[in-house]
Amino acid sequence: MKKFIILGVTGSIAAHRAADLASLLTKQEHEVHVVLTRDAQRFITALPFKTLSRHPVITDLYDEEEGWKPAHIRLADEADLLLIAPATANTLAKLAHGLADDALSCIALALNPTARVLVAPAMNGKMWAHPATQQNVATLKARGAEFIGPEEGMLSCGYEGLGRLWPVADIAAHVARMLA
Repeated sequence: MKKFIILGVTGSIAAHRAADLASLLTKQEHEVHVVLTRDAQRFITALPFKTLSRHPVITDLYDEEEGWKPAHIRLADEADLLLIAPATANTLAKLAHGLADDALSCIALALNPTARVLVAPAMNGKMWAHPATQQNVATLKARGAEFIGPEEGMLSCGYEGLGRLWPVADIAAHVARMLA
């Protein structure tokens, strides 16, 4: 059954892997709408997501579509799932503290109450282990957000540890189970 998925992509080196995730979710016949944060755009452009999802990509809070309703509110109203992959420590902190200074964080605050939230973190292992990040994760879990990952391995910063984005095929399979 076709579901409406918002794929939030944040500023991690793993942002390029989110293009494969968008492709897999589209192939599962979901309606995928991508929101790129400003920092994500330092790693990847909107074009691959637009092509793979077959929908415009939101890159700014003030991106407008036809009609009167702001794009971020329309997406929040229609979503079955908000999937944030990769999710940075900064994004986790924004969501946990209710900050809304970009399209993705505004969507998260305006999300319809029946939508589910799945977060796939990717960051430096010390950032993931930091008590502030772990408190933010606990806060989001207490509000009903689900987490997948991170996994252990070689990190882009040169360290080995916990912080890698979960494999995108496994994220897509988890989404399929969640939305079944």
